[in-house]
Amino acid sequence: MTTTRILDGEIIPTRLDDIRVYEGVLTRRMMAFVIDYLLVALMMIPFAILVFVFGIVTLGLGWALFSVLFPAVALTYVWNTMGGPNQATVGMRMMDIRLERLDGQRIDGLLAIVHTVLFWAGNVLLTPLILLATLFLERKRTVHDLLLGTVVTRADR
Repeated sequence: MTTTRILDGEIIPTRLDDIRVYEGVLTRRMMAFVIDYLLVALMMIPFAILVFVFGIVTLGLGWALFSVLFPAVALTYVWNTMGGPNQATVGMRMMDIRLERLDGQRIDGLLAIVHTVLFWAGNVLLTPLILLATLFLERKRTVHDLLLGTVVTRADR
């Protein structure tokens, strides 16, 4: 995958070739994670109340939905924010970062979901490697960024 364009035989670098768009991304990415999961926790409150009431109405059977409540709320949040026109969650926008594809295409909801699921799976299986990979991979990418051909950049540059 290349981030340069060729126009009339001349190589034209794109925004992703500029090293400045990656400055401070790791710290901003961690802060965005904290903000996003605080927001997801707040969004879970009304859904948890609904599941609780549904559990009472169904004589306890509805309470099984508690087991999928967090992933359902978090994935819906990611689909609508990172997969939306800003290509960033609310936390990412607050930190002025966004997810971009190396091929220049837009991030859609499905890619945002796959990105998040790979992040969760990677952290369950290889937590130290996920964090250490950012120190050695180009453009400060994580393993799931590498697998999907994405990169997190500063939106303000």
